[in-house]
Amino acid sequence: MAIDQTKKLKNLIDAFKDQASIIKATFSIHRRSSSIKVAVVRATTHGARNPPSDARLAALLALGNDFRSSTAFVCIQALMERLHTTTSAAVAMKSLFTLHIIVIRGPFNLRDEVAFSPYYGGRNFLNLSAFRDVSDSEMSELSCWVRWYAGVVEHIRKLDWILYFRSRNPEIVEGKDRKIPELLEELDVLLGFLERISEVPESLHVQKSDLVYEVVRLVLESYRLVQREIRVRVNEIGNRVEWLSRDELTESVEILTRMENCRRKVSVLFVNRGKNDELWELVTCTKGKLVERRRRMTTMTESTRLWNPFVEPGSLRPLGPALLPLTVSTVG
Repeated sequence: MAIDQTKKLKNLIDAFKDQASIIKATFSIHRRSSSIKVAVVRATTHGARNPPSDARLAALLALGNDFRSSTAFVCIQALMERLHTTTSAAVAMKSLFTLHIIVIRGPFNLRDEVAFSPYYGGRNFLNLSAFRDVSDSEMSELSCWVRWYAGVVEHIRKLDWILYFRSRNPEIVEGKDRKIPELLEELDVLLGFLERISEVPESLHVQKSDLVYEVVRLVLESYRLVQREIRVRVNEIGNRVEWLSRDELTESVEILTRMENCRRKVSVLFVNRGKNDELWELVTCTKGKLVERRRRMTTMTESTRLWNPFVEPGSLRPLGPALLPLTVSTVG
């Protein structure tokens, strides 16, 4: 009974906090800024059980239809301020969820503001590694998810540039004009997303929170997009394996090995929802081709190496092919 009373009191206090934030926002000098800030508060309330409603999210995304230069800026600034000043794990989680929605579904002006927001002199973008909400055990557990999810959204923000650029440049869709180092650099960024989601908290919170459940579902949506982008680039690497240098082969094998190391954790997170062995089979197959090509290059190098037979044992040094005729004529 005491626990229920404490919970009710906390919910009441949280409701007062949300209302106070709305009242504060309405006192803004500019009416447009005021309405934007109110929309942000309503999408990121203190309730820990449910994600922002579709209506609240739609109201924020609709701001992208206003092409006045300040609208998108005020929206993202208010959202970032909400995220970085709150001590509530629920508010932080909803703020990150809203940012995630903006990056993958929002209009370009809102997405651009998310991408450039660190350059406006604000706080360190999504560094929430020290975030803690110790108000109760539920919020403490949810804090683990906040720290993990902040890293995921940060990677999604970086990926947006790759995917955004690629979708608007059809001449490079098949990879014909891209160099291998560019492909490997993009693969490394995509791999960073896999490695981050594989660090998912070992917690059962997802089973009792619709908010966390929706977060995982949204991450799965991004994961499927990343799978397609990885598949394109791994195919390109595999199709050009005979033209890779030794260093490029080594770097490619290292990247694909790191990908394989993510498989188990990612599969656990998306059990019965993200089953897709095609990508992992492609990664393993391509890695095998790369390793075989590197082995053949090593064997070829060893078999074609020439050694001078007239130096003392233990002092062998390679002899260039151009010197061979001179050496033979001298002996003769």
